[in-house]
Amino acid sequence: MAYRFGKRHEQSLLPASIEDYVPAEAPVRVYDAFVEALDFNELGIELDSRKVGNSSYDPKAMLKLLIYGYSYGARSSRKLERETHYNLSFMWLTGGLKPDHKTIAQFRRKHKKALSKVLKQCARLCLKLDLIVGNSLFVDGSKMRADASLKHHWSKDRCRKRLEKIDRRIEEILSDCERTDAQESSDGSMVEMHEELTDQQALRSKVQETLKQLESESKASVNTTDPDCVRIHGRQGSHAGYNLQTVVDEEHGLIVHADVVAANNDRRQLVSQVNQAHETLGRSCETVCADAGYSNYNQLEELDSQDVGVIVPSPRQASTKAVEPFDKSEFKYDSDSDVYVCPAGEVLTYRGIENKNKKAYRVGGRVCRQCSYFGECTKSRKYGRKIVRYVNEEFRERLQSQFEQPDCQAIYELRKQKVELPFGHIKRNLHAGYFLLRGLAGVRAEASLLASCFNLARLITLVGVPALIAELSK
Repeated sequence: MAYRFGKRHEQSLLPASIEDYVPAEAPVRVYDAFVEALDFNELGIELDSRKVGNSSYDPKAMLKLLIYGYSYGARSSRKLERETHYNLSFMWLTGGLKPDHKTIAQFRRKHKKALSKVLKQCARLCLKLDLIVGNSLFVDGSKMRADASLKHHWSKDRCRKRLEKIDRRIEEILSDCERTDAQESSDGSMVEMHEELTDQQALRSKVQETLKQLESESKASVNTTDPDCVRIHGRQGSHAGYNLQTVVDEEHGLIVHADVVAANNDRRQLVSQVNQAHETLGRSCETVCADAGYSNYNQLEELDSQDVGVIVPSPRQASTKAVEPFDKSEFKYDSDSDVYVCPAGEVLTYRGIENKNKKAYRVGGRVCRQCSYFGECTKSRKYGRKIVRYVNEEFRERLQSQFEQPDCQAIYELRKQKVELPFGHIKRNLHAGYFLLRGLAGVRAEASLLASCFNLARLITLVGVPALIAELSK
């Protein structure tokens, strides 16, 4: 069998242009058309080619480079610089421009606020194409590593312990200096001692500043590398990180809104994320669905007051553990008399409010001690069994009953399919399980780019490259 050999050094009479190397159906053309369709005034990026002074790179080309680079898995400024030299699609996209990594990093750092607005325009494009309906929204969060280490994460207790250790070491160094000076011995190095003393004193000042910051801001802990990040507890252990929140549409799983919060859980995020998604949609959705991590009934009541249907299981409904004997559900509530009746037929009466939102009901220790279930139902000899009823218990029961309905169960099952897909694409396909930028402004800019890349990949699958370019060019 004969072989076909390439001829690397063969010259052509008329060199081909970069345009000839990029097919008409190449996905990179979608990213080019998408950036051209963006409203740069709304983003807050000034476009003025007539400005005097030294020339700068075209902001559109720089934004194209960032968005396509993120979709390609190349996020660092040095990788993006390399792609502009060796990757034909990047060469075509930038028109042959080759900004260095410092220029790329500076553009990204300077336009964090603008980059965080890209997703909103991307979502509105999906609305224009009728690919986002906005009737049912699915909310979920995922932990992302920050560009910081837990070694630089300080609590008040750690600061105080480190200060004690530093003070002891400073005393030891000063004692060694005095002893060496008195003996005039050549064994010890006064230069090294003074250097270490200076280092310890500098470290002491930094730790003291951190402790003052914690006390003044009433924070439990702070990271000196990235002050905005928090200590995240996830499946991969504890690390410095952020909580990436996404709101996904039911129809095609496209992201309506993405945000990053400095919180270790999702309990207080539902209302904020849904309201920002409503702002993008221009109206309120009909139903919001989330997992038990969002089961904060103050938040759920606020959404319910906005006439938004809520499908969120309680922690008990989400748990796989069997219900224990003599659980609260085994006690019957009489709303007319405002009492509970236990399985043995005894009446638990109202005894007062606890923590402003809990009503306590008890039967008394004497009655419980005489009961055959004593020791199983309760072990409190003095007070007997207590049942806690929340002030908004009726609302809680309604939501729990609503969640068990077949139509709500179907929506909840669909949520699992739609809401996990973006996280899988971002973390696996785009290799973005961590943020490169520091601070909430930086990570929110990255989240917007990553979410936009997911939406564009879905649009290419749903619409196709030629049809999508035609829509973007209108």
